Order: sequence, then C-alpha cells, then structure tokens
Amino acid sequence: MELRQLQYALQIAAERNFSRAAEKLHIAQPSLSQQLSKLEKELGVLLFQRNTSTVELTHAGANFVEQAQKIIDAVEQLRQEMADISQLQSGRVVVGSMQITGSHLLPHVLPAFRAAYPQIEVILIEDTSLNLEKLTASGKTDLSLLALPLTEPSLTYEPVGDELIDLAVPPNHPLAQRFANGDHRPVQLKELEHEPFIVLKKGQGFRKIVFDVCKEAGFEPQVVFESNNIETIQSLVATGMGVTFVPHYIARARRGEFLPIYLPLAEPIPSRTLVIARRKGRYLSKAAEAFVQTFKETMINVVNPEQ
Repeated sequence: MELRQLQYALQIAAERNFSRAAEKLHIAQPSLSQQLSKLEKELGVLLFQRNTSTVELTHAGANFVEQAQKIIDAVEQLRQEMADISQLQSGRVVVGSMQITGSHLLPHVLPAFRAAYPQIEVILIEDTSLNLEKLTASGKTDLSLLALPLTEPSLTYEPVGDELIDLAVPPNHPLAQRFANGDHRPVQLKELEHEPFIVLKKGQGFRKIVFDVCKEAGFEPQVVFESNNIETIQSLVATGMGVTFVPHYIARARRGEFLPIYLPLAEPIPSRTLVIARRKGRYLSKAAEAFVQTFKETMINVVNPEQ
C-alpha cells in the first residue's frame, strides 16, 4: 500500500467519477483504474462499486476512506511540523552547560535566543564538564557548552570564544599590595610556585586547566583546599586561604561579601577556549544551528569585550 494510492482512493470517493478524479490528479484514467485495482487486490476487498454513470463506495470502501483520510491528514500535519522546524517557527534544543560558566554566560545568550526564536523550546541541563561530555556523547543533549580540552573521543566541537584567565589573590597578599602601590606589572607564573592553591574538585574541566598552566610554568600547584564551586573558591581566596586562577569573565562578574583581588598574568597569558560540543555524526537540527549562531554572536560582546 502506497501513500499515493490512498490519495487516489480519496479523490475517487470525492468525485464519484473516475474521469474527473483522474483529471484532478493529473494522471491518465487507465492508470488511475489500474492503481485502484492493484490496491483492492492487495486489500482483498472491493472499495468501489462501479456503475455505468457513477462510482459508489462499498461498506469496506467507506471504512477505508475514513481511515485513509486520517492518515493523509497526519502526513500533512507532519510535513507542516517539519516545515515549521526547518523555518524555525517551532522546535526544541537540549543544551548542556557547565554550572558556573553557564550561570554567567547564558543570561546573555538565552534572552537573545528567546527574542529571535520565541517558539523554540530550550531545555537546559547543568552538570560538571566530565558528566556533560558523557551526556553529550550518549545523545542526552543536542549541544553542550564546554571548554577545551575534551576527553571524550566521540565528540566534535565548534569554538565560540577564547577567554583569558586571571589570578585571584587575597586583598592583603604581597602581589595585591604591590599592584595597589602602583606596580602594575603582570604576575609571572613562576612567582606562584610556592603559593597555596585552592582548586576545583576532579570532574571539573577548569581544574585541569589550572594544573596544565602550572605545569607549563615548571611547577605543580600546592593544593590546600578543593571545592565543587568556583564561587566558594573565590570567597576562600578572599579570606586568605590561598590563590587560584579564575576565567576572566567570571572574575569580572564577581559579586559578594568576600572579594579577592584579581591580577593580570604575564605573557603568554593563559586562556581557555569555550566550545559548543556535540556527538560526531549527530544530526544538528535547525533549532540547534540557530542556538549555536546566537551563542557565537552574543559572546563577541561578552567574553573579553575590551579586546
């Protein structure tokens, strides 16, 4: 049974005449008759009673036409829904995001996306970098906001922005005092070799960046405390427990009772690359494509705007 055969049967039922039905369908009458006979043979029932001047539905034919109409209507509705999605009139995109990074960046992205595509639903999943990679690889998210490097080999990604990294120190730290006294020299990484570090716990992508930056400078950070929350880490730095690295945008947006001092690092300034990741080979819907584009356009004025 083919979709066109359902359409042929519906047209015959509407016209009650093979010639008029064939004309409306833009096919030859013999071809229409042949297709109907083929359908009736396949079904094992007679759908139409052919008379000399009219064509009448049989009992089986009336039931067939009723169900065929539902099928045609459903197909048309499906076509329309797909057309709506392709034209970004509706749709859904599941976005994964690192918790702290997302809390600072997505308030800029989501309103812009909502304004441009009000009918597209965005479902947000916030988790650690490691878990987000797994969720994205398994198809639980369409896209995820992550930072390089990725550990999951089944993911591909598109860079959406580079973000510089700042040093956070307590207000009474000698480096902070030096800066306050007018010495604005960027901090050399080697100056931090013997400093106590407060870092994120395992599973957070930025933790690896901290260790990699220190390793490139020739030392391993002396970790005195770990936390799952970079906001907590900054507050602990402010109380004098140690120092840490902070993504520039998060440092710039920092608010609260306990505030560390943020200092620039010397060239080459450490940075992280933010990416939108997805599973390799996964179809990227029009809604997802629109989200990526909106994210990239918005981030131009958010990540390091002074550059």
